[in-house]
Amino acid sequence: MKAIDGWITAPGGFTAAGVKAGIKASGKEDVALIVSENLASCGAVFTQNIMAAAPVLFSRRVAAGGYARAIAVNAGCANASTGERGLNEARAMAGLTAELLSCGQQEVFVCSTGVIGPFLPMDKIVRGLKDAYRELSVAGGGKAAAAIQTTDTFIKRAAYEFTLEGRTAVIAGIAKGAGMIHPDMATMLAFITTDAAVSPAVLSRAVKKAADLSFNMVVVDGDTSTNDSLIALANGFCGNSLIDSENHPGYASFFAALTAVSVDLAKLIARDGEGATKFLEVTVDGAPDFAAAKAVAMAVAKSPLVKTAFFGCDPNWGRIICAVGYAGVNFAPEDLTVALNGVEVFARGGGVAADAEKLGAIMKERDIILKLALGAGQTSATVWTCDLSYDYIKINADYHT
Repeated sequence: MKAIDGWITAPGGFTAAGVKAGIKASGKEDVALIVSENLASCGAVFTQNIMAAAPVLFSRRVAAGGYARAIAVNAGCANASTGERGLNEARAMAGLTAELLSCGQQEVFVCSTGVIGPFLPMDKIVRGLKDAYRELSVAGGGKAAAAIQTTDTFIKRAAYEFTLEGRTAVIAGIAKGAGMIHPDMATMLAFITTDAAVSPAVLSRAVKKAADLSFNMVVVDGDTSTNDSLIALANGFCGNSLIDSENHPGYASFFAALTAVSVDLAKLIARDGEGATKFLEVTVDGAPDFAAAKAVAMAVAKSPLVKTAFFGCDPNWGRIICAVGYAGVNFAPEDLTVALNGVEVFARGGGVAADAEKLGAIMKERDIILKLALGAGQTSATVWTCDLSYDYIKINADYHT
């Protein structure tokens, strides 16, 4: 497996487009289409927020069918908390896309992102989808990635080549997300394509497992969106024998590539947290099980006090051990150790006299790794997050108005 410089259209048999439909106030691309040349297996996971948006409710039914041709996306309006009208408009997006592609409405995923509450500007959506259909191409991956963004400051993409039965398969993904990030399934919006042949049942299970190792290990602000959607399409253009079981000889290679793409995208989301100045990786070792390790790592990663300390370049380890202590995991305090970029700051129940100059330099770095060892088991987990800055407040105070 190797990383490649590719877009969502890097796998064989996929085209995409992103167009300006006038939904975003910025005037930038805001409608995207991702299309498989043939009917593809699909796997998806969605937000667990009870207030799930209309496109999520619609797309759950598409996922249940096991196969899809396309993903239609708009940014600038979430179509969330819009009642029956919102559902009808999500259906209309799928219906128009299906008409353009000569496929069934149940073969089109629909995703929306933006402000919660307003209804979709359907005249702009219709025009945008028609324009996107006309512009579909292998070269359209970049514009599609741009069209799904909201407060993102850069495009998030990843792609890998891997070997299946002597053939070269490709997997690629794009994602958007910078705020309202605390997934309970996947992330804000993430789309993955592959030309590997994978059955719907296996793909669905693999997507969920990969999400648990990647998107579900990211937190920016502790808010789980109403629109979170992770969708994967596998169209079989590689020509490998169908991966129809986890015991298939090609499954391990496929799952490793799927996880690699997912982890790359998840890290980019944390790195692009709204107003972020630092990328933080929190690893917890020595936990009794994965759930416990994740609980401790998330407690630290979500703590506003921890996040603001890193923004202020303050090595206040007291905030870190406080978060560890309320995570709900039992351990002996004297066994806990905490290190920042390899420099130990807490051990044997108390602070360690670390070199102040060295520690100060670490706190000014863009990327910081927090390593915590509980001494209560053999399991570890890693969570990715960012600091909490003044700009986060500014961005979200002005987001709607």
